[in-house]
Formats: sequence, structure tokens, C-alpha cells
Amino acid sequence: MQPLVFATTFVNGALAPPTTRAGEIDDVTRTRAIRGDGRACRALVERYQHRVFALVGRMLRPHGLDTLIEDVAQETFLRVFTHLGRFRPDGRARLSTWILTIATRLCIDRLRKRRPQTSLDALPASALAGGPRADRAPIGAGLERAIASLPPDWQAVFVLRVGHELDYAEIADALEIPVGTVRSRLSRARARLRTALQADMRRGDQP
Repeated sequence: MQPLVFATTFVNGALAPPTTRAGEIDDVTRTRAIRGDGRACRALVERYQHRVFALVGRMLRPHGLDTLIEDVAQETFLRVFTHLGRFRPDGRARLSTWILTIATRLCIDRLRKRRPQTSLDALPASALAGGPRADRAPIGAGLERAIASLPPDWQAVFVLRVGHELDYAEIADALEIPVGTVRSRLSRARARLRTALQADMRRGDQP
């Protein structure tokens, strides 16, 4: 398969995905994509690339891994086309959720290969999207720092729930964990984020 070409642009030095319509591709397009039809494959990429770039960016950018975003997105779609015939659109299954599952697991793999950051203060300013913290809103910068401090598994649950509005069952299917574990990780992630943001705000109040 030829390398995928994404219709992406750069805004202020940061990768910005194009805007795509909401919803899923139809069964005919999906079937043609499985058969390798070029137009159908392009239609699939154009429909879902925004969501893939958004998820990958949310998981990798806070760790200063901007240079890996497009590589991970590319690998996501390569795996999508390799295994698209295995997707079964039955019940509540959605192709978008299946694709985001692939992207999430690739991100978790990349993050697990890095030495974990246990301190918010250990994160360099360059890890923040859009430039130094002094140029950004304190809450937004603090939130990204806090998210980057989460264990990859917690971060994945948080991003899928808050950033992409998947329900608990969809997240459980995506990460192959029980729904109870989804709830537990999400609760712990939110608690840690609250604590981190409160500490970050207290530091900001100090002269």
C-alpha cells in the first residue's frame, strides 16, 4: 500500500487536522475499502483522520512527542486497512470506535516505552502544545501537565471518555478491560487531575 497522505496543515507550528463531517462511512464504502478501492480508502481516511489526529495529539503532545503524531496516525490507518475485514458492524459497534481503539493502543505502546514522568515539575515547557507556558492560559497549561502525569492506561480512559465521549462499555471494549475498571481508572484520573490542578494554582498564587 502506498503511504497515506493526510490533508493536514500547520497552525502556529502545531499539527492541525482538517475538519470532517460527523458520522460513519456507509457499508458500501467500507466494503469497497476492504477490497482496496482507492477512492473508498481515501474517503475512509478523510472521514476519520480528524478524530485520529485529535486523540493521538491529546495523548502524545503533552509528553512532548509532537513529532510522533503523524507517524502514529499513519500507522493507525495502515492497521485499519490491514484488518478492516475483521470489523463487524453489528449491534452498537461503530467503525470510529474501532479505529480509535487502534490509535489508543498505539499511543499507549509509545508512552510505555518512555520513562514515566512522576512529577509535574519534571515536564519541560516544550512539552506543552503551542509554546512556553508563559504564552498560554494557566489552567490550560496546568491541565495538559496534569494529563501528561497520568499513567498511560488512566490517560487513555480519560481521553476516550472526556475528549471523544465514548461510553463506559465502548471504552471497556476498546481497552479490553471490565467496565468497573474503566470507572475506577476514570475516577482516579479525575482525582489526580483535581489535586494536580489545585497544586498548580497554589504555585501560581505564590509571589
